[in-house]
Amino acid sequence: MEKILALGSLLVILCLTTKDLACQGQTLQGDCLTVEREALLDFKNGLKGSNTRLSSWTGGNCCQWEGISCENNTNVVISINLHNPYPQSPFEEIYEKWRLMDLSGEIRPSLLELKSLRYLDLSGNTFEDILIPEFFGSLKNLQYLNLSNGGFNGVVPPTLGNLSNLQFLDLSSNEFKQSLFVKDLDCMTSFVSLKILKMDEVDFSMVGSQWMEALNRLPFLIELHLQHCGEGTIPTSIGNFCNLKHLDVSSNGLTGSLPEFLKGVLPELRELHLSWNKLTGRLPEWLGQLEKLTILDLYDNKFQGPIPASFGTFRYLKYMSLRGNELNRSLPVRNSGLVLNVSSSWIAPFQLRDLIMASCNLGPSFPSWLKFQKNLFDLDMSNASISGSIPNWFWNISSRLEYLNLSSNQLQGPLWLPKQLNMTSLVSIDFSSNLFKGPVPLPNTNCLLLNLSNNTLSGSIPPNIGESNLDLEFLYLSDNQITGNIPKSIGYMSNLKMIDLSRNSLTGSIPYSIRNCSGELPLSFQNLSDLVILDLSYNRLSGDIPTWIGTAFSSLTVLKLRSNAFFGGLLFGLSNLTLLHILDLAENNLSGSIPSTLGDLIAMSQKRKLSHSTALYIIGYMRIPTTKALHEDKLIVKAKKQDLEYTKSLPLVVSIDLSSNNFSGQFPNKITKLEGLMFLNLSRNHINGSIPQDISMLHELESLDLSCNNLYGTIPSSMPSLTFLSYLDLSNNNFSGKIPFTGQMTTFNDSMFAGNPLLCRRPLVA
Repeated sequence: MEKILALGSLLVILCLTTKDLACQGQTLQGDCLTVEREALLDFKNGLKGSNTRLSSWTGGNCCQWEGISCENNTNVVISINLHNPYPQSPFEEIYEKWRLMDLSGEIRPSLLELKSLRYLDLSGNTFEDILIPEFFGSLKNLQYLNLSNGGFNGVVPPTLGNLSNLQFLDLSSNEFKQSLFVKDLDCMTSFVSLKILKMDEVDFSMVGSQWMEALNRLPFLIELHLQHCGEGTIPTSIGNFCNLKHLDVSSNGLTGSLPEFLKGVLPELRELHLSWNKLTGRLPEWLGQLEKLTILDLYDNKFQGPIPASFGTFRYLKYMSLRGNELNRSLPVRNSGLVLNVSSSWIAPFQLRDLIMASCNLGPSFPSWLKFQKNLFDLDMSNASISGSIPNWFWNISSRLEYLNLSSNQLQGPLWLPKQLNMTSLVSIDFSSNLFKGPVPLPNTNCLLLNLSNNTLSGSIPPNIGESNLDLEFLYLSDNQITGNIPKSIGYMSNLKMIDLSRNSLTGSIPYSIRNCSGELPLSFQNLSDLVILDLSYNRLSGDIPTWIGTAFSSLTVLKLRSNAFFGGLLFGLSNLTLLHILDLAENNLSGSIPSTLGDLIAMSQKRKLSHSTALYIIGYMRIPTTKALHEDKLIVKAKKQDLEYTKSLPLVVSIDLSSNNFSGQFPNKITKLEGLMFLNLSRNHINGSIPQDISMLHELESLDLSCNNLYGTIPSSMPSLTFLSYLDLSNNNFSGKIPFTGQMTTFNDSMFAGNPLLCRRPLVA
């Protein structure tokens, strides 16, 4: 009898430890509930790309499948984590990693069988503009839901309001467009347990301008991220956010002022982001009473008046941005920037991590109070009206410095960089657009970016520059007075992505270490396979353009060799440059026919509609991201008889310029395959033949210059359909027949067709 009682007690214990699962008829198959295993397999069958990423989803124990976690004592599924850790990228190596991890397709309601599911992360995938499933609102135990950057579209389902246990919700997007929108705020205010809410780029415009006040009903919020969600005002009851540590409502066009009643009601706030709004009035003194504040970002509003004296009492402040307002300390605003007026003996009562004071008036002398800032990571004092030389003590202010920007000042004298900068991590240095002179300095440190462009540096580039800067990725020495040859050691910097040596007086040919005389690439140059931008324009370089460029630089997006003395034909493998979108070989002595492979440039063959993440990857090779600062490259593209300067939109520019050479042969008909082409200049060559009728396929074309060639035949009747064409020059050729004066062609004057004696003139208007 005692044995029977003991056995019965054991069964009761087993039943309790499995939460009555066995008693309810649920069975385990290899340490996994059969019903949950089958639900997961059905979920997998609805996904595209799952055969690769979810190859481990076999066998009976689903608790060991990739992305699945189970509760220890019951083996019920409590977590699905299938986020894609790689961003979309146009570069093959990173794109391939992203592709192998990407999931799309449909999300099946079989997930409802996972009764204990608490964690669901599908972020970073591409669900092809499908709606967020309404049945997610029935996952009653869900505490964490992350669908950010997942490709979802449409209305945020009101059923999500049923998730009363939810503590984390991320529906944000880094795309340029708002794909998700909120139609009913009732669901948002039902998240009674929510601690972290991220809805950047979700459209709140349909719920009116009081959307932010409605969200104030979430009393346990610790973090609120609502960038670019819709216009509104600072709610009068924002004080209910008594637990809030992180508030980001930037880029919303918020109006009004910072009301006085907020004083003392945000005691836990660490980060306050209000940039890119329309807030007005004076900055209140009570902001200085947010004693735990580490980040204060008020960039680009309409605040006026003095900077509160209380701002000098922040103890933990690491980053503050007041740019783009109409503030002053004790002097009037100059150049639309802040004027900081402190005594030379002033010592700041705080230690900053990031100091971004670009376009603030800090001069004329170098700010001496920086001497006592020992924890700086990012320092940007560009365009700050500072003159004179850099003091010696400056190089010892912080061993943590990662970003240093002193560009666009009036700093002068020989530029001296210590033999060993006291910096422990990779650092980006920008001293461009100053008055530095003397020889090119050679930093002997872990340098990621070195920008010394637009100074008056002279002499030759140090021959060992590539031996002492193996980590360098971005090298800018343009617009100086540098002479001599390009050092062969540049070929040893295997991480280089950007080289800009333009507008100097360099001579010779591309150095031996990056030449291919024997048909094989030297090892030192094969390591430059990550090169994205190569600009050697406006020098005195000569010789053939190396034939190995097409195979060695598979990541190249910009190639500029303009205004040199290169000769020979276009023998390098153009078709291998699949990412190239700017090709400028103008003003050289190149000859022969233009190869048909010009039409194989894949990046130019489609309209450049890039996602935000893709654009950032391209821009990332021109801009160096840091905590709060970006280095931004500028590139000049010659088009429409003028210099066009591009920065942020550079990845969207598609241009070919082969003008002022000695090219001959037929017009390259395959160029009409490049449907994304915006600027085409083949002028001042010896090209013959006729313009193909299908030139109308170049739908994005804005500028076309074919002047001063030997082209003949009629002007294609399809050309008026080029609706974006704003510049056209067909002068000094041998065209004949009538000019198709319809559509876009009616916007060009007679000078664009001059020098074609057999061409009929524009018809007279009655």
